[in-house]
Amino acid sequence: MSEIGHWTWTKTLADNSFTFNLDTIFTMWFAMLVLIIIAFIATRRLSLVPGKFQAVCENILKFFWGTMDTMMPQGARKHVPLVASLFLFILFANLMGQLPLRIIHLQSGELASPTNDINLTGALAIIVLIYYVGAGIIAKKGKFLLHEVSFVGIVMMLVELLEMVTRPLSLAIRLFANVFAGEILVTLMLGACAYFAPLPVMFFEILVAFIQATVFMMLTIAYISSATSENH
Repeated sequence: MSEIGHWTWTKTLADNSFTFNLDTIFTMWFAMLVLIIIAFIATRRLSLVPGKFQAVCENILKFFWGTMDTMMPQGARKHVPLVASLFLFILFANLMGQLPLRIIHLQSGELASPTNDINLTGALAIIVLIYYVGAGIIAKKGKFLLHEVSFVGIVMMLVELLEMVTRPLSLAIRLFANVFAGEILVTLMLGACAYFAPLPVMFFEILVAFIQATVFMMLTIAYISSATSENH
């Protein structure tokens, strides 16, 4: 069963219909599989004198360590697995929109960036929300939301609860909108002049892919730092 924009499959369970965007699922798992394979290869046969591939991977890890140490005062590196995974997945997922996967014809939709689906970006944002709320609760116990039993304390708690809704919403919409708009622009350029017009836009979208992954990562670090810092 299909709908405009995505190749979908609908399953009915207990009188409830569940619809899955198959094109997003395939490209999402492809991005994950590539990253898992790279991580597996990178961690095999590690040596004190690194080869070129090991050196590149170590420099990437140092980039995340340096970024976390700069943006968080303490306990930063224990959050690197989440932050690095999000950045690398979003970056590769964004770049998939510039791969020639559209030559594979589907019933509906296309094999493009999985981040052009608000369902995926929303899921990533919810993961960030659950993570930084959990980190804040662990760090501050009962004082994570209600800092003091007073009128001001209750008002501040309500404001923070509102932020918990708007933060993942802004993360999801920002990533989705930028990737989706870029792919629409490339499609329009392909229709106008398939040989030359799309190239500048596609090169620009490669830059956007890095920028959006970086923005998502930086905001995630900021949210974790805000939730776990003493003056929050």
